[in-house]
Amino acid sequence: EDYNLAEEDYKYVQSASDADYLPNISAFSDEELDLIVMPGFLFEDSLITAAEQYPDQKYLIIDMVVDAPNVASAVFAEEQGSFLVGVAAALKAQEAGKDTVGFIGGMDFELIQKFEAGFEAGVWAVDPNMTVLVDYAGSFTDAQVGQTLAVKQFDAGAYIVYHAAGGTGNGLISEAKDRRANGEDVWAIGVDKDQYADGIYNDNGDSAVLTSMMKRVDVAAYNVAEATYNGEFPGGQILVFDLTNDGVGLPAENPNLSQAIIDEVAQYKAGILDGTYTVPTVPSRLQDSN
Repeated sequence: EDYNLAEEDYKYVQSASDADYLPNISAFSDEELDLIVMPGFLFEDSLITAAEQYPDQKYLIIDMVVDAPNVASAVFAEEQGSFLVGVAAALKAQEAGKDTVGFIGGMDFELIQKFEAGFEAGVWAVDPNMTVLVDYAGSFTDAQVGQTLAVKQFDAGAYIVYHAAGGTGNGLISEAKDRRANGEDVWAIGVDKDQYADGIYNDNGDSAVLTSMMKRVDVAAYNVAEATYNGEFPGGQILVFDLTNDGVGLPAENPNLSQAIIDEVAQYKAGILDGTYTVPTVPSRLQDSN
């Protein structure tokens, strides 16, 4: 018979703080749900504890590897998707006769450095002389700091700014919207999901978001849920979502990019897939510090 995912087949709980992680995971584990999904590396410590306490419970963690037989770990090649938006940014900047773009990160650690590394590599693959400004906010939840850094970068000549900063990035998008609404030609690039709608600044539906680096967390969760339902839960496995399985990339629709740019981005994507381009995971500022 056909299986339809009805309302009562899933539930979710929002953790207000770190202290909620383990109690929330434990509460769901006590209910013996078929699969519990934790979206984010912040769940690591709590999940390591829970996975030991509930050896029969199946878990999926996103953006982190937890080595346990009852945990499936989904990781993403953020650097590959970031390379492609870097290519798009550089081509768009060239089109406008500009030579500077920017990156705003949330916290300065390995996961977010992958976004920075891929982005600058994509920019420099198009034009090695282009300037890439880099700032880190020290937070994923501070839109005010995001806006302050956006002002700094736009005022320093950045034509397009890409963020990997969660809620902090809302400040960048807000600043780009204000500037475009006032006739200034600047852009923001979104992250994780298609943020085009977040960038709409007038009644025509025009958006300040040039494109977005999509991370298909939905695909990861769906695939593992489906496998679990079919009795094939990938416990103990690391599942990699990259360009080979469309785990990362640009949105299907990019109204602010010309067809020429979209076609060129596709060529760079093919180049990554065939090994012509090797995308770094460590940004240039850290590569010399060994």
